[in-house]
Amino acid sequence: MARKIAFINYKGGVGKTSLIVNTAACLARLGKRILLCDFDTQSNASIWLLKLDRWNPINTSGEGAVFSIFEPGHHRVKDLIIKDVVLDKAGGNALPGLDLLPTSFNLVDLESEYTGDPHRPAYVIFQEQIAEIENDYDFILFDCPPNILRASQCGIFTANEIYVPSNPDALSLIGFTLLVEKLGRFHQLSASFRKASMGVPAQICGIIFNAIKTGVDIEVPRMRMQLRLNQFKAAKRTAKDAHIFTAFVRDAMVVRRAVALGLPVTLLGQEAEGDNVVRDFERVADEILRNPPAP
Repeated sequence: MARKIAFINYKGGVGKTSLIVNTAACLARLGKRILLCDFDTQSNASIWLLKLDRWNPINTSGEGAVFSIFEPGHHRVKDLIIKDVVLDKAGGNALPGLDLLPTSFNLVDLESEYTGDPHRPAYVIFQEQIAEIENDYDFILFDCPPNILRASQCGIFTANEIYVPSNPDALSLIGFTLLVEKLGRFHQLSASFRKASMGVPAQICGIIFNAIKTGVDIEVPRMRMQLRLNQFKAAKRTAKDAHIFTAFVRDAMVVRRAVALGLPVTLLGQEAEGDNVVRDFERVADEILRNPPAP
């Protein structure tokens, strides 16, 4: 069974999409089979990996985007997955093993327009369809917006692990605190829909400091985050082995360059060669592999 991981913080602007895209790419380069599910209505991960020429038709028609499993409801997740999504300049497969479940701007309608069956919330529909294909993957990663509304609920209900991207600032600490509060409420709300085969409800397993600017000292923010994490662990509101990652990711211009090229930073070749941020993402991927959640 795949490890299913949601990346979320209640604070936006922490570099979540760059972290999840590049971590997914590093895992794929290690031979792991990865499905990245984009549940952020801004569609940043989808635009990055598909580039505008492939994403625009999906956004214009809505066909092929994840919202179509809910409305009109005749698509299934397995039909929407874009295999080996990263292409080179010639249109060839640039990164085997990294698949994408894309989104488009119409995902916002899941929050405001979609009614559905109250006895089958959107997160139940999504989880059931992911269960059909999860054995095809080693990791299924969910890029969630900074809230626990319907789109995020799909990823969180399906996941067993949560990683919290954070910046070394007070707002990230507040975002983490809010996430824990809202997560507990959602688990209560969704408990009656869970099946034993799904495993444990999503637990916060790690905090990853990300997009750290040059010259910024992270030791004090790290100490404050550790104190808050210890409080939540003592109250059994996170995984018992939840920790702040030893690996962290520095801010770098090459990441923004990678977005423009529609490639993860690890595929930029000489342009990224020797850049510390490439090694940062590799360390994050390695730490995820070395620290699976306790059963």
